[in-house]
Amino acid sequence: MINNKSPIHLNLEDIHVSYPGEKSGSSIPIVKGLSMSLQQGRIGCLLGPSGCGKSTILRAICGFEPIQSGSITLDSQKVSTPNYLLAPEKRRVGVVFQDYALFPHLTNAENVAFGLRGISKKEAIQKAEDWLIRVGLHDVGNRYPHELSGGQQQRVALARAMAPEPELLLLDEPFSNLDVDLRERLASEVRDILKANGTTALLVTHDQFEAFAIADDIGVMADGRLVQWDSAYNLYHRPANRFVASFIGYGVFIPGKTQVGPSVEIELGSLPLPQSSYGLPGEEVDVLLRADDIVHDDDSPLLATVIKKAFRGGDFLYTVRLDSGLELMAMVPSHHNHEIGEKIGIKLIADHVVTFSKMSIN
Repeated sequence: MINNKSPIHLNLEDIHVSYPGEKSGSSIPIVKGLSMSLQQGRIGCLLGPSGCGKSTILRAICGFEPIQSGSITLDSQKVSTPNYLLAPEKRRVGVVFQDYALFPHLTNAENVAFGLRGISKKEAIQKAEDWLIRVGLHDVGNRYPHELSGGQQQRVALARAMAPEPELLLLDEPFSNLDVDLRERLASEVRDILKANGTTALLVTHDQFEAFAIADDIGVMADGRLVQWDSAYNLYHRPANRFVASFIGYGVFIPGKTQVGPSVEIELGSLPLPQSSYGLPGEEVDVLLRADDIVHDDDSPLLATVIKKAFRGGDFLYTVRLDSGLELMAMVPSHHNHEIGEKIGIKLIADHVVTFSKMSIN
């Protein structure tokens, strides 16, 4: 679990959000009893498939959606309860939208200066130019958004959201319109910018690699609920349930049986178990094997047939099948370019063994 000594900056306590249903008086639950907290200066991420409610949470934090129960607290002030809704413009929350929402008729500097109030136009433009530099954009203030690349436009949108120095920055799928190869790199750059400015931020995305690149704390969502709020490392190696285990990373579940030791016996051999995850000897379990648990080894006597392959730059993600019919996934360096139908040697190297009871469906 996440634990640090920084003060809590954003706190959501058991919030429920519903939308009106088709029938009069009916409602459709979207967010169901969600609780989470984000510390000052941390970058959080809500990660999950489309329709899980993550963007609705951002709208509730902004004040665009009322909550039916629970509370939202920002910097020690309650901003949303079932009976109270602080106006969005009074919340000091900045938002970077999926489509950037830049004004095409304004220069980049004018776009950044748009939300600045209480200072002269000259001061606003100067502050905008300073923020453009802070996000890595030099000499683009007098140009227009259409003259920039998608990644540069995203940075202009980021500068515009950060220029008023909000209490909290929200990012709604900010990289989804960019090329896949650019997303993770830009996410890492945005993280550096946010950290350099001490900004507390919350991102929503369906892309786990974006989440890993930018966030300190990640919450996996499913069907309107927060399934696990944790570090990327723990989500990968210590998933709370089957959904997290299958949603994060690449892997398969294979049958096993617990043994005295403690250990678990699977078709590929015996694996040691941490005492905390060990049940009774002889218990039937499902064992999670990640793609990085299966290593390519030309000298291994254990052979598997390549049935699928996906090129990922530095690696191939292979799906392989043993003679028994058991299918596994293996992440292999890309200089090992094997053809579909070819047999390759594999061996099992699993340092973090995760098991789930056969009785567990979550």
